[in-house]
Amino acid sequence: APEGMPRLEAAVGLVIAGLALNDDMSVAQGLTRLDGELARQFLPDGGHVGRSPEMLARSFQLLAMLTQGLEITGHVVPDSLRGALDRMALALRFFRMGDGGLSVVNGGGESDPRLVTSLLERSDIQGPPYGHSPHSGYQRLAAGRAIVVFDVGPPPPGPFSIEAHAGCLAFEFSSGNQRVVVNCGSARPDMERATENWATALRRTAAHSTLTLADTSSAVVLPAGFLRDTLGPQLFDGPQYVETAREELAEGTLATGKQDGYLVRFGIAHERRVVLSTKGHTLTGVDCLSPLPSRRGRGRRQPPVLNFAIRFHIHPDIRLSLAQNGGSVILKLPSGEGWRFRCGGGNLAIEESIYLGSGRVRRTEQLVVTGTVRDDVVECAWVFENMAAQ
Repeated sequence: APEGMPRLEAAVGLVIAGLALNDDMSVAQGLTRLDGELARQFLPDGGHVGRSPEMLARSFQLLAMLTQGLEITGHVVPDSLRGALDRMALALRFFRMGDGGLSVVNGGGESDPRLVTSLLERSDIQGPPYGHSPHSGYQRLAAGRAIVVFDVGPPPPGPFSIEAHAGCLAFEFSSGNQRVVVNCGSARPDMERATENWATALRRTAAHSTLTLADTSSAVVLPAGFLRDTLGPQLFDGPQYVETAREELAEGTLATGKQDGYLVRFGIAHERRVVLSTKGHTLTGVDCLSPLPSRRGRGRRQPPVLNFAIRFHIHPDIRLSLAQNGGSVILKLPSGEGWRFRCGGGNLAIEESIYLGSGRVRRTEQLVVTGTVRDDVVECAWVFENMAAQ
């Protein structure tokens, strides 16, 4: 079977077949294979090596079913399986947004909040989610009614990147039970419009709430041809090193991420700093583009001017309106709650977007901040403010 979920499903299927047929050899063989897949696919912080929260939920559901089958038939549940489920339960809590579903990153969707709740009820592990998932490559900020999940990891390795997205330094943000800033999501095989080109477009950086430089994705999907036929639509040529840090400040929690996905092609590093205030009323960020010294005016040849776009895809339930002065945008949530977006260091516009995180195609809008960079450091600051708290 191919790497990833297919091999995990095959191992679990072999064990369950052995349990149903009273075939101890199949049970033993399946558990041996399963032990290997648990070691290969699940990280020490509980996340899946493919970095998809929804894939994590599917795996948890599969392994929980297997555990129940072993217990019912009087078999010993391996410690490796119980330990994996405990770590996975913590990771599922980490990826939950305010509506109870999961963050839409790396090929996954929201998932059904009722399913996520049901899965977590099977675990004895309690307590609040941790703030940093170092092996999976994510930061979580939570205060008041606000939750932010911040992608600070490189693409998954080789065969595990077939469904992964080029969304490095993207984030999702919810207020109460309403998603506010989202990623566009993934095309599903059963969708009428899920053509190969459509699926590839949704995996590119522009379909995520992060910065795009020179209209170029920070990682590339293998194009059609022999390599893609052999290896599948893997991601390549993406960030190799992503640096992240976290700090508790008087004004809130600061999370930073710095990635090298544009260094080789353009000689520019991208850093994002995000602060969620102590009461969750303000989400502040700065995107910084730092050209390497070799770009900065050596010789007579000037480096090219590059355009950048910082995108904030907005959930389709939210209505946007540009303020009269054009310097800010009002976000109206279905509950009547209002947020204001302001930025500095770029030009602000509202553009069309699309959202597939809920499993169906929905039209929506995005906030886009544009500007240029050449040989000097460029910083673009932005803020989401809860209007009721002002």
